[in-house]
Amino acid sequence: MSVRHKILLLDDDQDLLELYREMLARLPSRPEIHTATSGARAIALLESERFSLLISDLNMPKMDGLQVLTIVRRKFPQLRTAVMTSVVDTQFRARAYAMGIDLFLEKPNSNQEIAFFLDCIESLLGREMDTGFRGMQSKSLVDIIQLECLSQSSSVLKFTNGLLAGKIWFQYGELIDAETQDLGGEGAFREILSWKTGNFEILPADPERVRTIFNSYQGLLLESAQALDEAETPSASPVGAGTSGVAAESALAPLARFNGVEFVLSIRSTDSQIDSWGAENPERISQWVRQTLERFRALGDGLQAGQLNRIEGVGPQCCVALVSNADSDLCVGFHRSLSQDLVRETMDKISAKWAS
Repeated sequence: MSVRHKILLLDDDQDLLELYREMLARLPSRPEIHTATSGARAIALLESERFSLLISDLNMPKMDGLQVLTIVRRKFPQLRTAVMTSVVDTQFRARAYAMGIDLFLEKPNSNQEIAFFLDCIESLLGREMDTGFRGMQSKSLVDIIQLECLSQSSSVLKFTNGLLAGKIWFQYGELIDAETQDLGGEGAFREILSWKTGNFEILPADPERVRTIFNSYQGLLLESAQALDEAETPSASPVGAGTSGVAAESALAPLARFNGVEFVLSIRSTDSQIDSWGAENPERISQWVRQTLERFRALGDGLQAGQLNRIEGVGPQCCVALVSNADSDLCVGFHRSLSQDLVRETMDKISAKWAS
């Protein structure tokens, strides 16, 4: 008979507690949810009942989240702990991980962030499995690396796999270096990514680390996944050109290596054929690209503004740039952390490479 998990939510905002309670009620494991609005109340509940997980805010009056976590880690060493906060501070984050917490997340705002939050919490509640890494059961290295990048953290991830050990360095959400055994840079990253099980820990940031990796983490993950697939199926023949074709991916791969690029998609003008790299829903994106370009071209014609060259948009979820030539249209998605100036600068380089 499976044991129903108990989660304790700690936040001084009662309305947020009720909102998080509703979110966590969607979890497949159907945990029992308890709440506390102060650190003292949370510790009292932990002493009176057995909980599986504590999810704590950081910024609270009287006793803040870090103080609570310090007491909790000493008195309840087996309790899983997670931080969910609106305070985006690398020092807070480093201190929390140094205490041995399992997960550090920003408070979710969008549906995508809520789904990601729920997935992470469900993984913490899961039992130890034969695959995955300790700290996030059943999660692959890809999940762990993406978590570090999406949270725009500066840290060092240390992985162990039996007698093997490796490290990956991050600065403000960018993957800058890796090493394992006699390998360094991208070679070390690909080697570490091939490990299926093991343990990981998050170490404080190393601001003095020299950057050797300049490819975006999205491009590295995609290239590594493709290399692993090809290694497992060496006799597989290339798929025809299209959204999932090997040839199409290889053609766009160099454009995905620029800093901050999350996906690249091109649409051929003659037959509307789509090539994509990293796009989760290329058909939907391509439809939006065509409609957007048509509308802006019509607007340009009405204003007699001349030929449309490029469109750039910066939003809270992502940044997108569109560029068009006689043969095809190109759409590039960037990480939301990039400024408009950096998007423009990077897009200048991508456009030049694409044109060549």
